[in-house]
Amino acid sequence: MSDPLINIESVFEDLQGLGSAALVGVVESTHRQESMLVARRMAAVAALLRNRRAAAERAEQRDGYAGIDGFDQTKAEVAAAMNVSPLAASYLVLYAETLDVRLPHLAALLAAGHTDWRTVRLIIGRTELVDEQLIAQLDESLAARIGTWQGWSRQRIINAVDAAVRAVDPDAARERQATAEADRHIGVNALGNGMAEVYGTVPAAAATAFDRRLSQLAGQVCAGDPRTMDQLRADAVGALAEGRTLGCGCARPECPARCADDRDGGGVRVVINVVAGEQTVYGTGTAPGYLEGYGVIDAEQVRDLVATAALHVIDPYTSPVAALRYQPSAALERAVRCRDLTCRFPGCGRPAMVCDLDHTIPFNHADPAAGGLTVLENLKCLCRQHHRLKTFGGWRDTQCADGAVIWTSPSGRRYRTSPAGVDLFGLGRRPPCTPPKPNRRGRSQQRASRIARARKHNREQRPINEYRRWLEQARKQEIADRRFRNHMRDMLFLFKGTPSTSPFCTWVNESPRARRTPTGLDTRQANAGTPTRRSALLTVTRGQAQLDPTALSVCAMLLPAVCTFWPWALACS
Repeated sequence: MSDPLINIESVFEDLQGLGSAALVGVVESTHRQESMLVARRMAAVAALLRNRRAAAERAEQRDGYAGIDGFDQTKAEVAAAMNVSPLAASYLVLYAETLDVRLPHLAALLAAGHTDWRTVRLIIGRTELVDEQLIAQLDESLAARIGTWQGWSRQRIINAVDAAVRAVDPDAARERQATAEADRHIGVNALGNGMAEVYGTVPAAAATAFDRRLSQLAGQVCAGDPRTMDQLRADAVGALAEGRTLGCGCARPECPARCADDRDGGGVRVVINVVAGEQTVYGTGTAPGYLEGYGVIDAEQVRDLVATAALHVIDPYTSPVAALRYQPSAALERAVRCRDLTCRFPGCGRPAMVCDLDHTIPFNHADPAAGGLTVLENLKCLCRQHHRLKTFGGWRDTQCADGAVIWTSPSGRRYRTSPAGVDLFGLGRRPPCTPPKPNRRGRSQQRASRIARARKHNREQRPINEYRRWLEQARKQEIADRRFRNHMRDMLFLFKGTPSTSPFCTWVNESPRARRTPTGLDTRQANAGTPTRRSALLTVTRGQAQLDPTALSVCAMLLPAVCTFWPWALACS
């Protein structure tokens, strides 16, 4: 029996006219329903696998041999039903069997919509080597903790699962690591278009150092290089293999990075950051460490890296004086980054070492003691994108004493993120916090409060604006007076050449004053487009006054006026 056809227009009909909060609610509900549907499909695949295996066993007993086992039959039917490749169907059947046999508690959470398929698939892949007698304990442990993983990134979930596997079955973690170390390789595959694909599996420390070195070489070119960062990193592979620096492609002869013939000999130091507890570092503990850019590593790997590392003790204490500074101290910055490990926005996994330190309560530059202190409880890591999203995108955040951050989206939805370092190392652990109390003021009360604040601001600004208008008028009047007097001095010098002997307007014999107002008055706008030197009329060369072409044209224009007022000028002299 086939399912009835669904009218696509009727599915979206009820979405018309919904607000942002309601639409986000639809997204969340359909996400849960999707998880429930995936769980239903996995249960059906697992039941189909049991049926096919039972039928295959009966056929084997009857015929004495098995041509195709139940797994292959199930895989073929699933591939045909879902129109996927045999490899994809094989993974799907394996996932379904694992949920049915090894992880029933996790399957129940998926069926109830309390987790998503992405998280479940990660857990299945990271727990495949756990012993059969210990997998039930791990299943219960992960099922109890998975509800607190809201807003976690993929890498953070992997770190949490790996830490749980090491706690329950350390042998499985070592076996997984030993298997991975035995399978390490590097290969090059020709693509047939002049390019090649480099792939492989290497130790975590080597991969992190390689990644950092590529970024260093790519960052040596100037801003005029036309290549993208991905292209620069790809070109840096060749430069690294040949032991030279990466040449800039800006084609400017004065560019210091234009030449790429400098051989570095492989002596460049690359810095990688490892976070671990004191007992793990000094060999008395077995707690895992964290390698920036990779994830959780074993205690033995931490101690191998510590042998040649520079140690920095994490001390989150901040003095009262330092709390009033905007820039955190180096020790406080390390504490915040090691506590968070990643960007604190929901679902973001950007490493904390490349993130900005954000004040949850904004720092008050005018009065630092009024709020927004630079302390551990008020700082968090945000990548540049989410930092801008918080500042300009309408997201609001509240940071609790235990480091948890409660985000409120523009549509009013709330999400809670916790620092990854607290889960791994207990750094900055505080009592669990509760969500902030909702704002109980209604919309009309908020509007009245906003209007009252605006009116108060207008009353405070009114006398200031009146004084500014009076001052601007005084500036304009002073500028006009100085221009007139300078013009009269220029006319006297041009047509008479000697000082005036009249007792009236004695200022005409004074030196020309600058066309600017006294100290504190800005006349740039008023003086725009006006000449600033008397040489617009005269040019003085070796003590002799000579008229330039501009002065001749001005004299021709003023000649009628001069002839009219010349007797008055003689009488005044």
